Amino acid sequence: MTSSQRFGLLDRLWSRLDYLGGFMEESAAVRNYFLGIICYGYLSRKLENQVSDLLLYDNCSFEEAWKDEKMNDYLRKELVLNLGYVIEPHYLYSTMVDQIKKGLFNLEYFQSGINSLSRSMIDVCSESSSLCYLFTDMKLSSSLLGQHIKSESNFITDTIIDIYEILFEDDSIDPQFFGEAFEYLISRFATSAGKKSGEFYTPPEISALIAKIVTAEKKELRSVYDPTCGSASLLLRIAKEAKVGHFYGQEKMSTIFNLARMNMLLHEVSFERFDICNDETLERPKHMDMHFEAVVAHPPYSAKWSADSHFLNDERFRSYGVLAPQSKADFAFVQHMVHHLDFKGILAAILPLGILFRGGSEGKIRSIFVEKYNYFDAIIGLPPNLMYGTSIPVCILVIKKSRETNDRIMFIDASHDYENGRNQNKLRDMDIDKIVDTYINKKQIKGYSYLATLDELRDNDFNLNISRYIDKDIGSEMIDIISAKRQLKEIDQKIEKIDDGIKSKLKELGIVFLDR
Repeated sequence: MTSSQRFGLLDRLWSRLDYLGGFMEESAAVRNYFLGIICYGYLSRKLENQVSDLLLYDNCSFEEAWKDEKMNDYLRKELVLNLGYVIEPHYLYSTMVDQIKKGLFNLEYFQSGINSLSRSMIDVCSESSSLCYLFTDMKLSSSLLGQHIKSESNFITDTIIDIYEILFEDDSIDPQFFGEAFEYLISRFATSAGKKSGEFYTPPEISALIAKIVTAEKKELRSVYDPTCGSASLLLRIAKEAKVGHFYGQEKMSTIFNLARMNMLLHEVSFERFDICNDETLERPKHMDMHFEAVVAHPPYSAKWSADSHFLNDERFRSYGVLAPQSKADFAFVQHMVHHLDFKGILAAILPLGILFRGGSEGKIRSIFVEKYNYFDAIIGLPPNLMYGTSIPVCILVIKKSRETNDRIMFIDASHDYENGRNQNKLRDMDIDKIVDTYINKKQIKGYSYLATLDELRDNDFNLNISRYIDKDIGSEMIDIISAKRQLKEIDQKIEKIDDGIKSKLKELGIVFLDR
């Protein structure tokens, strides 16, 4: 498939949604239905391909094999083992399209198919929670749909038909394209959601930057973890830079949690290779005893948390002696992430700039990070207005536990390198490459990057504000006025001497030169 063909399909997908809806103000609800139907179609197509392989030499159709008791038992076991779910023949996506065209489809029929699929996933849940309750946001009762969509029945049937024609009718479409299409729609929903709910998605350029940083020294990662994983796009972006064994994540919002798992499946990640949990990370962590080779995150900025005193006995926080303030959990997230980081691992997280210089308990935690543990490897300041839902400037903290005690900390001020957008700024490839190259090769570039010693950090009382270490005002160097005047006078004298020479030559030639 050529780039133009891929772009054409993506554009058709979004255009159809826009045409069907006209209700983007209800984007969160519509998003769940639209993406849920795509996921159902993808799982159905994947299962049909699997069944085709299993029945290759049996000379019978899926429907015929399903009616045979022994064949039915064989197929169920193989499908659950290989895919983690079962879709019965009469609930296949292609079958539903036929039913719609024959006028035999209704919402109850589709809901029965979703329920049947969900029950088969629960069978797997005794061993893994990767797929359980994946479609809980796909409640198709007319009353629920009617809360968000004016013509609920037509919306579902039109969406099923349109998605089938765009994505699933052509068997030659590359399986990897489904993940690309799903990611594209998530990004469009995040963009259209604006300040309402776009925070679940990290802009792809920032995800690419984070992925390049954490994979700079390794092309294979045993495990990656995101404690506030949102749609899991940041986790999946790492897999484009390195081979990843297992993905781990936690997401507070159940709707986005389901979206993250669907995103994993559509990117061809087997249900056995990811473990994403649904709960509040700081208060109820789900991977407490685990450590990961790479930890990445884009936590909510300055979120509130309980900061309850019992956390002083929590192994994630107790060595610091103080807790992050109740009104700003930024450092609590960092401490949580550091707890889960392997000794030889790397951590990169997007955080508000305030974490670099705020005082009080945050100042004390920051000093312990620097003085006692020497964890900070780099601090990268980014341009403003890059993220969905906020225009505040942010930074990336890069942390390693295995740094030598005399290692310097790399400060990079990349806040002036970006493409100015109408609604949102954007990092260009050249900006990303410059940041990564500067970080990896520890380059010191005047006005852009600096390697600070621990003594310098102590002298600044562990205030890590980037402007304390990088002087950006390189364009306003001191001008020596006296020297400039002398140079101008010398230039005037040279001009006067040349003019005299020209007049002398003209006089020799008999040409009269008149002064005016």
